[in-house]
Amino acid sequence: MNAGGHVFSVDLLERNGAKGHGLITCMAAGNDVILIGTSKGWLIRHDFGVGDSYDVDLSGGRGGEQPVHRVFVDPGGSHCIANVLHSGGTETYYTHAKWARPRVLSRLKGLVVNAVAWNRQQITESSTREVILGTENGQMYEISVDEVDKKEKYIKFLFELTELPEAIMGLQMETASVGNAMRYYVMAVTPTRLYSFTGIGALDTVFASYSDRAVHFMELPGEIPNSELHFFIMQRRAKHFAWLSGAGIYHGELNFGAQHSSSGGDENFVENKGLLNYEKLGEAMKPRSLAVSEYHFLLLIGEKVKVVNRISQQIVEELKFDHAPDSVSKGIIGLCSDATAGLFYAYDDSSVFQVSTPDEGRDMWKVYLDTKEYAAALASCRSPLQRDQVYLMQADDAFSSKEYFRAASFYAKVNYILSFEEISLKFINISEQDALRTYLLRKLDNLTRDDKCQITMISTWITELYLDKINRLLLEDDPISLGNAPLGSSNAEYQSIIKEFRAFLSDSKDVLDEATTMKLLESYGRVEELVFFASLKEQHEIVIHHYIQQGETKKALEVLRRPNVHVDLQYKFAPDLIMLDAYETVESWMTTNKLNPRKLIPAMMRYTSEPHAKNETHEVIKYLEYSVHHLHNEDPGIHNLLFLVCKTGSEDDSALLRFLQCKFGKGQVDGPEFFYDPKYALRLCLKEKRMRACVHIYSMMSMHEEAVALALQVDPELAMAEADKVEDDEDLRKKLWLMVAKHVIQLEKGIKRENIRKAIAFLKETDGLLKIEDILPFFPDFALIDDFKEAICSSLADYNKQIELLKQEMNDATRGADNIRSDITALAQRYAVVERDEECGVCKRKILSTGGAHQMRRGYLPVGPMTPFYVFPCGHSFHAQCLITHVTQCSSQSQAEQILELQKQISLLDGKVTKDAGTSTSGDSIASTISANNLRSQLDEAVASECPFCGELMIRDISKPFILPEESELIASWQIKPQLATQKILPMSMSI
Repeated sequence: MNAGGHVFSVDLLERNGAKGHGLITCMAAGNDVILIGTSKGWLIRHDFGVGDSYDVDLSGGRGGEQPVHRVFVDPGGSHCIANVLHSGGTETYYTHAKWARPRVLSRLKGLVVNAVAWNRQQITESSTREVILGTENGQMYEISVDEVDKKEKYIKFLFELTELPEAIMGLQMETASVGNAMRYYVMAVTPTRLYSFTGIGALDTVFASYSDRAVHFMELPGEIPNSELHFFIMQRRAKHFAWLSGAGIYHGELNFGAQHSSSGGDENFVENKGLLNYEKLGEAMKPRSLAVSEYHFLLLIGEKVKVVNRISQQIVEELKFDHAPDSVSKGIIGLCSDATAGLFYAYDDSSVFQVSTPDEGRDMWKVYLDTKEYAAALASCRSPLQRDQVYLMQADDAFSSKEYFRAASFYAKVNYILSFEEISLKFINISEQDALRTYLLRKLDNLTRDDKCQITMISTWITELYLDKINRLLLEDDPISLGNAPLGSSNAEYQSIIKEFRAFLSDSKDVLDEATTMKLLESYGRVEELVFFASLKEQHEIVIHHYIQQGETKKALEVLRRPNVHVDLQYKFAPDLIMLDAYETVESWMTTNKLNPRKLIPAMMRYTSEPHAKNETHEVIKYLEYSVHHLHNEDPGIHNLLFLVCKTGSEDDSALLRFLQCKFGKGQVDGPEFFYDPKYALRLCLKEKRMRACVHIYSMMSMHEEAVALALQVDPELAMAEADKVEDDEDLRKKLWLMVAKHVIQLEKGIKRENIRKAIAFLKETDGLLKIEDILPFFPDFALIDDFKEAICSSLADYNKQIELLKQEMNDATRGADNIRSDITALAQRYAVVERDEECGVCKRKILSTGGAHQMRRGYLPVGPMTPFYVFPCGHSFHAQCLITHVTQCSSQSQAEQILELQKQISLLDGKVTKDAGTSTSGDSIASTISANNLRSQLDEAVASECPFCGELMIRDISKPFILPEESELIASWQIKPQLATQKILPMSMSI
């Protein structure tokens, strides 16, 4: 049957649960297994998981009443300990789910066991591990049993309450790993005290340590029918506890991970302790039994089971039980719980009821909310509407306490109960602009990306509230001045709000409307924040323009150097920046590789047009030289500008000449030596009277006569140097030197003897290019010959040497001609000896063979009966026809065709000569013979210029493959083909 309440439900599980073995005296449950103890010493086991049930006889064959005093089962439902009272004393039994018969724990004979603590973390189906037993006489024992051994492994005495000997009524144990060791937490209760034990190591070691230190306990005096201790277990770990004591229900949370030192020296692991006084329950009787759920206490008071909320400490429900109509039961006699299955059981002397909690936490958020435990209430909420109620109550509570900022944070989380406008008006009505701003900021955090319009509107409102706050701070500091940064505005609050506002702009730059926000900032006069926001929105032009107006060149250049700034802004602001700070601007240009120097020409022209101090570094020249030398810029405009700046940048010609002497195109294939316009440069230099530069330009333009003529007006030494530059045209060089000589002679007037000597000395500087006769026309007719005597004699001596040299060359030529004639005569008489058995290098037949296949068919006439042949100085010999065939095969196609054509022409001429021998004149015969001889000479040159085995022809044959492409069929014929399957293989035998 179901209970009348909404939290717990009751179902009849077993009627006549004792099965004729007497009345029910006690009960335990674990993992969907219940064990019922009867008044006649029987233990009845029901396993609802597998649907199995059997009875275990604990009477030992004794008759009469021998009730099961207590029964205990582990959380897994495998291990069971039962204590039986009979006339002969007390027996304690152990039984396993797989055993048919129980095992008597003989060492515990006579001890009444009231409580058992299982090691929930380490217990297994086959082994109990450490188990603590608490007895009626205040003693505690440790026991361990293995199912395989069919007996206990050991039973150890642990501890005895000596200060106030009382029965131990409840025991619980928890363990936790600490490194490689184990920490134990043990809690034990008597009717008046709660003891706690903790330590690291074995259990006996932990309890032995209390021999020399005090035991930590909590004493609550008062009488109680049955003192109990229960842990609420979730995921095999205790979360909170409850002690049924005489003074009330002492309860608290358990935190085994963060212990606090207690006054007794132990580590106390109990938090948020509390005492539920029985007077709050409105009952005269004290509870006889207790069960603990996550949020409630189940109390057996008299014959009724009442449910008390652990948080509110109020009775929320009274459970109704359907007792048997014919039963004489006095009502429920006990409660127990199954921590593993999350179930509770109540029993009378004949029936067992199951108490379930289908959803006990569904209304806990209200309970926590009533007690103002807001964090716990939020954790218990199951719907957005429930959370809204918690946030609203929390916000109203803070608002009524005038904690407006805290209230704003909570109001921002309310989405359904109260509208945005209503909450905003709450703060506007009390003029709490700062709290309103906080509310809007928190509301903004709670909105999703889909609420774009609302996000933009709220962000704009927040922006205006920030600006209003800044202005209010400025007015408070200085009511007269409304500047951006008055003296009093440097206080901490002002700086903090400015920093906070900028952070907000950074976070909201993507949702704020750009035009609206900039108008707001401008209307409030917040120039710094306007620039900041423009920078966030990548409105770099506004930012740079502001910095230029403020004269902050470095900041403007930093903006321009950002990767996302378009390069066109560099060119746009270059004229203003270079006039503000030329050094920083040029340094920035030199570190920005993406710039096109040509587009910076207007800025550089503007800088150049301004006057500069003599000792001031010309920044434009520096940048142009960097572009030319390091960036290898070839733009004529850049080079022309560099020329112009070098011309105007210094009074002397050193910088200009240094620029003109640089060959910027040096190393380029077919490239120019310079990229500036020489005509433009020449026109500027002539205009500015930079004559040395003009001379250099004339020289580069190969206008050497103009260069020398102009150099003679500046410096004769410069003219000489220019005249010496011409090397490939001797006549032009002599002409230039004559121009220099004429100028020197005319400059010295050529009359005085000393001047004539200087002119004669000038001749030596020409390294013999000019003679005395070349410069004599430049002297006056009345000049004395005596002054030229030495020069004339020297000239005559030179001519005499040249005549002697020519004679020597003529004699050498005559001797050479005689030697050639001798060589020709000797060549005609040269011969070679051919042995009788000498073979042809091609056909391997005798060279001195006659007729046959090697008879010369055409091109050569046989010499007597022998075939024509060639003999080379290396010793190789070849028949003429064999040599021609071999050379033709090994030569290129064009060479082979030429050889064949020569053979054909020789053959035709020979035939013609033979045919016309009787009719032609001697003159025609001689001409034909000469023509044939010429053709034979050409043929000899083509085939016999070198030995085919020792010359270049053999070297070229090295790269030829052994097997030619046209021999592919021959290669294929040598391939081994696989045998056909039908072909028979005949056996072969060999005998020796």
